[in-house]
Amino acid sequence: MTGREWTVSEHPALVLGAACLLLHLVVNNGYGAFSDELYFIVCGLHPQLGYVDQPPLVPWIAGASYNFFGTALLPLRFIPALSMAATVALTCDVARRLGGGVFSQWLSGTCVLLGGVFLVDGLLLSTDMMQPLTWLGCGWCLIRICESKDERWWLAFGVIAGVSLLSKYLILFYLAGLAVGILATPLRRSLAKPWIYLGAATAFAFLAPSAWWQAAHGWPFFALGKAEVATRNLALSPLVFAAQQVLFAGPASSLVWLAGLWHFTVRPRWPELRVFPIAYAAMAALFYVLHGKAYYLAPVYPVLLAGGAVAIEGWFGWRLARGAVLGAVSVVGLLLAPLALPVLPPQSYGAYARALGLSPGAAATEKGPQSVLPLHLAGMFGWHEMAQKVSAVYRALPARDRAHAVFYGRDYGEASAVELFGKPLQGPPVYSGHNNFYLSPPEGDEGAVVIVLGDDVKPLMANYGSATVVGRIDAPYAEAWETGLSIYVLRNPRRPLVEIWPKLKYFD
Repeated sequence: MTGREWTVSEHPALVLGAACLLLHLVVNNGYGAFSDELYFIVCGLHPQLGYVDQPPLVPWIAGASYNFFGTALLPLRFIPALSMAATVALTCDVARRLGGGVFSQWLSGTCVLLGGVFLVDGLLLSTDMMQPLTWLGCGWCLIRICESKDERWWLAFGVIAGVSLLSKYLILFYLAGLAVGILATPLRRSLAKPWIYLGAATAFAFLAPSAWWQAAHGWPFFALGKAEVATRNLALSPLVFAAQQVLFAGPASSLVWLAGLWHFTVRPRWPELRVFPIAYAAMAALFYVLHGKAYYLAPVYPVLLAGGAVAIEGWFGWRLARGAVLGAVSVVGLLLAPLALPVLPPQSYGAYARALGLSPGAAATEKGPQSVLPLHLAGMFGWHEMAQKVSAVYRALPARDRAHAVFYGRDYGEASAVELFGKPLQGPPVYSGHNNFYLSPPEGDEGAVVIVLGDDVKPLMANYGSATVVGRIDAPYAEAWETGLSIYVLRNPRRPLVEIWPKLKYFD
């Protein structure tokens, strides 16, 4: 045999990436579909260049999955699983390119594999699923520019940023932070050459169709963002904002990314890499001031974890010390993983969290009552039962009422669930004033009879002379605002539903 013998320990990118993919293929079928996933499917079944609350890529993926596999979870969640596996592997490679050895690659990859926010990103089909990979990919390109001095890597940077913009607009904040860092570091030399501008033009080409759609519809995303900050997002104190950063990335792993901030600031391999801590500081300040959700910072952590792992590798040359660091990250990550993944019996979740000194609300980023489960898991419960009860109410209506009856969803979760799960049950036509559903109003005399959950849609309730309670929704593990609801049938409209539609517009 010639050459060195292949050993598992020397290929952390391959091993940890495969482990990440296998983990998600095993656990991602737990519980049920999340409310946002159902909404993305409905949006994707009506393909557009943009949507009220997101670019088009994730709905397109969701719609394609539904057309081939229905609401089966493993196909629906395969892309996030694959994306996170690639993120784990690329984190290892970033550590290697920063001068790290095998230990730093194992450490950084393990931090991403077991980080709570990354477990969720690998679980759900969401607009967040590609952000860690694309932000890390942009960082990888910057490192390649430092390594090779080849400015053409800005083109690859632009392609990656463009793909990210097709899935979520969040990377614009990262690009803004990097712009500050570029001006403050030797990377500003790139401004004298054409490649950085060609990269920017490439990214804009990906963004342009969605931007055109937004402009054609009055820029609803800006109205949505303003409403979300004003009415939905929690205004966190600096201490709680920082504490959530620790919780999302993982308590043990947070020591690694903090080391990464130090490493890139004080001892970077190339001075241009100070762009990363500058971008981090700029984004952290901006998200805090604007009351952005704490997890918006999460996609920047893989590159910081790679840098921190390289620093720790240099500090701890003793094998036992390195083993202790890697063991601590692994043990803490494994203990906390069941809080992020749908693996515990829901009735046991609270007890497990309390045993670790946490509560389901510890990671809360939105106002309102909390479920016994955190939002990303609670949002997987109750939808089938809701669709069954609503469809049963619809079928029980007299024929003259049923001919003009609709279901009105208070939010896109309710509307999507009844739309998708109610169809096989001969359920009602579905309308909602929430986000993209608002763009499809009823026609004619649709809505002469309305089925609605709860009585908190005041403009709707006020339009009907009769409101009869015909059932109840009780789903103990669902989102707190989706359980304990009366099912109403509204009759005798004062005005057609289509005429009061503008009053039901609800963007958040």
